Amino acid sequence: MTAAFDSVAPRRHVLTVGLEDYFQVGSFQQLIQARQWHRFETRLERNTLQALKLLDEHGVKATFFVLGWIAHNYPDIVREVASRGHEIASKGYYHRSIRQMSPAEFRDDLRRAREALERASGKQVVGYRVAHEWFTPQDLWALDVLAQEEYLYDSSIGPLFRRFAHEPYRRFLHTHTSGQRRLWEFPLSSVSLLGWHIPIAGGNYFRQFPHTVLRRVVHHWHEHNDAPFVMYFHVWELDRDQPNITATPLLTRIRHYRNLGKMSWVLAHYLSKYRFTGVADYLGVPQVEVVPSHGPASATLVAAAIAPREQADRVPVTVVVPCYNEEVVLPYLSRTLDSLAAAMAGRYVLRFVFVDDGSADETWQMLNDLFAARGDCTLVHHPRNQGAGAAILTGLRRADTEIVCSIDCDCTYDPLELPQMIPLLGENDLVTGSPYHQQGGVRNVSAFRLLLSRGASFLYRGVLPVKLATYTSFFRVYRRSAVVDLPLRERGFLGVAEMIGLLVLRGGRVVEYPTVLQVRILGRSKLPKVRTIAGHLALLGRLAWLRISRRGSGRLMALCLLLHAGVLAVSRALPASS
Repeated sequence: MTAAFDSVAPRRHVLTVGLEDYFQVGSFQQLIQARQWHRFETRLERNTLQALKLLDEHGVKATFFVLGWIAHNYPDIVREVASRGHEIASKGYYHRSIRQMSPAEFRDDLRRAREALERASGKQVVGYRVAHEWFTPQDLWALDVLAQEEYLYDSSIGPLFRRFAHEPYRRFLHTHTSGQRRLWEFPLSSVSLLGWHIPIAGGNYFRQFPHTVLRRVVHHWHEHNDAPFVMYFHVWELDRDQPNITATPLLTRIRHYRNLGKMSWVLAHYLSKYRFTGVADYLGVPQVEVVPSHGPASATLVAAAIAPREQADRVPVTVVVPCYNEEVVLPYLSRTLDSLAAAMAGRYVLRFVFVDDGSADETWQMLNDLFAARGDCTLVHHPRNQGAGAAILTGLRRADTEIVCSIDCDCTYDPLELPQMIPLLGENDLVTGSPYHQQGGVRNVSAFRLLLSRGASFLYRGVLPVKLATYTSFFRVYRRSAVVDLPLRERGFLGVAEMIGLLVLRGGRVVEYPTVLQVRILGRSKLPKVRTIAGHLALLGRLAWLRISRRGSGRLMALCLLLHAGVLAVSRALPASS
């Protein structure tokens, strides 16, 4: 029976490839937004060349479904794929589901993506596949829009489980009619099992399902179905060494990372056994060369054409970045800060102070590799770990500008919001980012961290005369002269809260800026959660006592005693290893 599976058949099947980077996939959509894509290490060229090599080895031409964003930002990669004889088709401009767009938005997305793809490839684009989530029966209106936009085929229908049970023909190659136009549909291949349709077309299913089972199912399709088997994979699935997005939930991690090393040999098995081709070639549609119109200049070119202000007319600003065991994050940070500098170049002159707070990994070496040669960067090294508060204070003292900003190394707050925060400094002494402000927000942050941070802010409001929604944010703009001499006793995470407390107790002015806090995407959090609870209680008690000593208050005295009791209770319950 094994020998039967090794026979090579003359009939043709369809191979499609998703050309996208590892951080653009639908699995990470709740964590990573399109505006953050440029911050990640791209492995697109490496993975695309690996896919092209695999196809060349087996003499196979395929259809590459490509995001318009990729065509705009990496046209050379798209051009290379097209020059090797593979078809370029559309996956929309951004990695979005059809359910994230109205019909008008979908039409605009189709046009924008096609223009970018044809500009990059020099070939006419006639095919489409939705980037995220397969079409359901409620999404079939999109086929009419595709036909009206003169696409020849679509490959977005996923007849999963019992989704199209009332229209069984949609499991196979068929046509969709819209007025006088006809659209070919190449659905995701599936197998029928007890009335349920189980996907077998490739991608995640190839990695999760046992190969011994799948190869028999594919062979059964080849022997018993006249319709072509529609197989697909993504170029990032050939990259077992891709960066680890640590914030992903367990099921998402399994879906994205499990068996990445399996994909190359599984694909080689099918490519050597069966005859595959691209969609347009299967339909007999030639690849037509086009000369796309140049259209309006891109935002980047327009921005480049605007001469920046003279150096003397711009306001000097220092950005302090505390770093502790952040070697994984630093390349991401570097790209983010490049974008920040470009966004602020018209009004501000940025200088950066990076404080390596006694890291035990390669953070210091990577800081030197990335930033030491730059004239706008200062690197400071703490021989031993002193804590985030101490690192920020070191950066403040090394800064030579009156306006100083502090950001998280992992960019859990978006540094690109600093241009909106800095003008708020005005006559104030500190502007703090506030996710708990009524106009702020949080994204994918753990319930325990929210409880800890919100609870701390609630208690600080009871102790301090300035009522803020958030006291614990690292994301701030400081008037250096107002804070550089604060007698901080807390050197770690508590130092950022102590800084506000001491500042307002001596009459300083603090204002909030509503922002969004999101979960850390790369690396691991350094927050010692349990000990931080005891630390906040102790700090609150000390701040309350300072306020009492300046202005007698029976209520504050009672709160101070209560906090002292809380510290003792937490300390006794605290494990020695916490």
